[in-house]
Amino acid sequence: MTLLLLAGTGLAQEIARRLDGRNIDVIVSLAGGTRTPDVAGGLPCRVGGFGGDAGFRAFLASQAITAVLDATHPFAARISARSARICAEAGIAYCLAQRPPWQARPGDRWHLIDREEEAAHHIAPGSTVFLATGRPTLDRFANLRSCHLICRQIEPPDREFPFENGRFLVGTPPFSVAQEQDLFAALGVDWLVVKNAGGRASATKLTAARELGLRVAMINRPALPDAPVVHDAEAALDWVAGQ
Repeated sequence: MTLLLLAGTGLAQEIARRLDGRNIDVIVSLAGGTRTPDVAGGLPCRVGGFGGDAGFRAFLASQAITAVLDATHPFAARISARSARICAEAGIAYCLAQRPPWQARPGDRWHLIDREEEAAHHIAPGSTVFLATGRPTLDRFANLRSCHLICRQIEPPDREFPFENGRFLVGTPPFSVAQEQDLFAALGVDWLVVKNAGGRASATKLTAARELGLRVAMINRPALPDAPVVHDAEAALDWVAGQ
């Protein structure tokens, strides 16, 4: 078989490490969202988009791909929907690998929303808001102009903050609960806005928010494609072994 691993998450890195050295032809694909992609293992890797539906079909055919394991971000909904649809049309096995979503725990002060724009319905003017949502959707918070916005990203920004009432904060994960608590307290954070990506490593900010009594605007995940879904590396490897 020839497996295409659509990567870009910590789960994808774990899967790649465990596939490396096995008697399986694997190609790892990264969309190129970070300038210094880090994919564990010595597997062949390509970076960049496929050029739409036609480009993805052509790549699958040119590389004789027989199975696609999609371990992209849970909010990469368009990529997953396209990949599932085209694989179904081509008769190529497809599986979506996603960490389970976070669940609210006692003491959490979550407000569930479906889109970034809805955060303004809950956040009072004058609040200090920590955006742990990344650069791509930052423009969707334009209706929070009466608040002080702080957006954390891994790499130095390549553009100015889009609003006068905000700034970027560069930080390299992982962050401990204590580090997140100290940071939120020092910044005077009132609200945390986060996408429900799931995963243990990035959940420390939620624990810190709970212990500090901060409110959280939790963005719900988009709908899943109609396809098999696994939630950890072990189950993903079992799926691969069954192809």
